Amino acid sequence: MARYSVLIVDDEADFREIVTKQLTRRDLHCESAADGDSALELITAHPFDVVLLDVKMPGRDGTDTLREIKRIAPMTEVIMLTGHATVESGINGIKYGAFDYLMKPMDIEPLMEKLDAAFERKRIQQEKIDAQQGKRDMARPNEG
Repeated sequence: MARYSVLIVDDEADFREIVTKQLTRRDLHCESAADGDSALELITAHPFDVVLLDVKMPGRDGTDTLREIKRIAPMTEVIMLTGHATVESGINGIKYGAFDYLMKPMDIEPLMEKLDAAFERKRIQQEKIDAQQGKRDMARPNEG
């Protein structure tokens, strides 16, 4: 069983394929999208724990896609990928809610460290929400 789910969003097919294979070998459930609109359709249909999101894509760029991901799936952590973009683009993504950013190309180990850290943050936040919800449920009188 997969440890957690990752959506890879990048307009470069070879990059998506390589990263998907590498992450699947490490027991992660991976899906991919070639652009922001496709990514948003997938996220709306099926929640992901972490999204790897390229900053520079044709059509809807990474920053716009990030804002929309955070609107429809606020618990999903997003790691921005910058290639031709400047570090400023990645930092700008953090301002809009990204977990962190990585420069492309990157080695698999630093990528795994970022993915694991992003998933851990999501897991802790979800536990806090679940605990708060449990307290609210216990405070309500039993109906039935």
